[in-house]
Amino acid sequence: MPLVTTEKMLMDAQKEGFAVGAFNVENLEMVQAVVEAAEELKSPVILQTSAKTVQYANFSYFHSLVKAAADGASVPIALHLDHGNSFELAMQALRAGYTSIMIDGSHESYEDNICLSKKVVDACSPSRISVEAELGKVGGKEDDIDGGDGGLTEPIEAKEFVERTNVTSLAVAIGTSHGVYKGVPKLDLERLSEIRKVVSVPLVLHGGSGLSEESIKECIKRGICKVNYATELRIAFTEGVKQALSNTPNIIDPKKFTSVGREKVKEMAIEKIKTCGSVGKAIVPAL
Repeated sequence: MPLVTTEKMLMDAQKEGFAVGAFNVENLEMVQAVVEAAEELKSPVILQTSAKTVQYANFSYFHSLVKAAADGASVPIALHLDHGNSFELAMQALRAGYTSIMIDGSHESYEDNICLSKKVVDACSPSRISVEAELGKVGGKEDDIDGGDGGLTEPIEAKEFVERTNVTSLAVAIGTSHGVYKGVPKLDLERLSEIRKVVSVPLVLHGGSGLSEESIKECIKRGICKVNYATELRIAFTEGVKQALSNTPNIIDPKKFTSVGREKVKEMAIEKIKTCGSVGKAIVPAL
């Protein structure tokens, strides 16, 4: 089916109390793996690329990959720009056919973040493309994303931010981090509940890789509708390739060793989709 936006997908999740897994994909095999997992579990899914990833291979490459996968799939699939760091980059994604865009102005002042986010929303609105923004700073480092020690989202600011920008989803900072966790993360779950009380749009959890299944389920219970996974998928793919090369040192066909990485990513995606509670939730959007 054609690519869909994330707005209805996440509103359905919010209404029914589950989350949609959003998986960062880096190549053909990772796209195939995540879509196969979603198909098997009859789950909606979001495939996303970071600003760093589209420097490696541009928007058109990834749009073509994901569109081809979506055209042959029976479940809703959205293509999302993760952590778009400028208006110009967001517009490149829009022109390339991405159906969901994150503009990350969290490193700006509060007012500048509002201004930048609203500018992207206004540009995407005529095409009805979903826009995610971030308020607060998700800590840690991954690719070019460096949140430092982070900074938690204030509920009253979150309410005003959404009202002034009209974003369709909001990434919140409650103690998660990008990249690999050092120790057990301490999540401010009460803060998440307070944000949910005053914010009407779906909430997004960044830094899902490395969180326990119990922690993610509790976050979903308190209002999270989209959970981002990147680091664990990269680790799974790399470990699969390493395993294949180690077991068969003379292998020269890339299809043979990358297919092992693909299977590892598929296993990981299946696990995360189950954690998000979206199994069997694939709802075909009305035409």
